[in-house]
Amino acid sequence: MTRQEILLQNWHHVKDLIAASARRAPRKTQPVTLLAVTKYAADEDVLALLQSGVLTDIGESRVQQAWARWQENPAFATFSQVKKHFIGHLQKNKAAKAAQLFDYIDSLDNFETARVLSAHIPAGKLIRGLVQVKLTDKQTQSGLPLPQARVLARQLRGAFDNLDVCGYMAVAPQGAPCETLHRLFKEVYQAFETDFKGVAQAQLSLGMSEDFTIAVEEGSTLPRIGSLLFS
Repeated sequence: MTRQEILLQNWHHVKDLIAASARRAPRKTQPVTLLAVTKYAADEDVLALLQSGVLTDIGESRVQQAWARWQENPAFATFSQVKKHFIGHLQKNKAAKAAQLFDYIDSLDNFETARVLSAHIPAGKLIRGLVQVKLTDKQTQSGLPLPQARVLARQLRGAFDNLDVCGYMAVAPQGAPCETLHRLFKEVYQAFETDFKGVAQAQLSLGMSEDFTIAVEEGSTLPRIGSLLFS
C-alpha cells in the first residue's frame, strides 16, 4: 500500500469508530466532525489527506509552526477552505497572528486574551471560540475547572462582535478508567447542553485518540484525532 492509501485507511477506520460510538450514545447529538490534529504530523502526510479531500477541520497548537505551514507554504495555502482550529494555549503576544490564521480558537481560558484576540481579528472576519475546561489536577494543564469555565463562557457570550463563543473543549486525564472518563465527559456535556442550548454551530470538543469513542458516546461533536490518523 502507498502511504496515502494507509492514511485513508486510518481515516475511514476512525470515522467508522465515531459512527459506531454515536449510535451507542444514549441521547441524540448533532453530527460529529473529526478534527484532525496535524500539529505533529509530517507535511507530506497532511498534504496526502488534503489532496484526498477528506479533511474539513484541522487542529494546530503552535502559532508560529502553523503560520509557516498554512501561510508560507504554497502547497498548503491552496487549501484555504479547511477550517483551522487553534487547540494550544494562546499567549497574548501570539494573538495577532492567531487572529489572522485561525477560524476557531478552541482553548480560551481568560477574558483578557479573548479581548486581545478580538482586537486583532481582521475586519469582516468572525472567529468562533470554545472555552477550555480543565479536567485534571496537573499544574501544566491549561483551562479552567468547569464552574469557572462556565462563568467565563457567560462573560464572553456577546462580549465581542467578531468572536463568537459557542462551546467547550476539554482534555481528560491520561489513562483514566473508563468509568471516570464517562463521568467527566458527561459533566461537561450537561454544562454544554445548558449553556449553549440553541446556539448556532455550537461545538463540544471532547476526546482524543485514546478516549474519543467514550467522548462521542457522551456527546462530543468535535473529537480531536492525531496519532490514529497519522501512524
